[in-house]
Amino acid sequence: MNAYLGIDVGSISTKGVIIDNENHILASSYIWTQGNPMEAVKTLIHNLEKQIDKKKVHIIGVGTTGSARKLIGTMLNANIIKNEITAHAIGTLSLYPDVKTIFEIGGQDSKIILIEDGIVVDYAMNTLCAAGTGAFLSSQASRLGVKVEDFGRIALTSKKPTKIAARCTVFAESDLVHKAQMGYQKEDIIAGLCKSVVSNYLNNVGKGKKIKAPIIFQGGVSKNIGVKKAFEEEVGCEVIVDPNGHLMGALGVAILAKNSPIKTNFQFSITDNNFETKGIECNKCSNHCEIICVSRNKKLIDAWGNRCSNGDIMNR
Repeated sequence: MNAYLGIDVGSISTKGVIIDNENHILASSYIWTQGNPMEAVKTLIHNLEKQIDKKKVHIIGVGTTGSARKLIGTMLNANIIKNEITAHAIGTLSLYPDVKTIFEIGGQDSKIILIEDGIVVDYAMNTLCAAGTGAFLSSQASRLGVKVEDFGRIALTSKKPTKIAARCTVFAESDLVHKAQMGYQKEDIIAGLCKSVVSNYLNNVGKGKKIKAPIIFQGGVSKNIGVKKAFEEEVGCEVIVDPNGHLMGALGVAILAKNSPIKTNFQFSITDNNFETKGIECNKCSNHCEIICVSRNKKLIDAWGNRCSNGDIMNR
């Protein structure tokens, strides 16, 4: 059986799937990146390997997406490397062909994707501020002494959510501490935080966008039922959360790898290689470009970051 590997490497989490020719997920894994995308991908591939019969499943396509897509694409000799917008849209459309709006909130970034007739017509991503992301919620959960996994359940018990400043992480944290000191109930503060995430998202990432149903909510924060409820209250319609919503980017890029005319002969033993990255500064002109060099078993396999031919290490 021919199969296809898709990997989505983000700043907080790394996701991977193996699919067949009908886009059925044969194996999946979701782990923390922990600041080391190469090691995270090695662990991810080991996890996927355990879920399939390698004698029957042959991976002939590899796709990468996410913030470290080029690095991991080089590492795995991927036959396709795509941005997150395209990957998430393709993955979602494969399951929800009528989708009009995609809300996506991850560990440190968030995005909105607008689709008409199966085509992306508009999108936006958050700025450098991490307010309203998974990292923000995790930080506040720790401050409140609860598990972030329990946030949604606790939020639903609130009868009167507390208003929390939503525009900035610093202001939100300060406001949370102030409200706690004033004696507001913990469940009301948590419900207020869920609402602030939605308010921040719609007023920043979704500002000026024409949001239409069906709406699919994905990313790690989509697992928070408190945030899902807050979205539905704000937009006035159902917001769908797929059980595999956190894998949509990986699924999408796996489908793109499947549809690519270029194929690859992927071997799980690739994780036995020693991969290293090194940053060097080119001093051959006034640009002083910082060039990233990627090596496999001490041999240079790719480099990028140069803005002129002086820094073209690969073709010297």
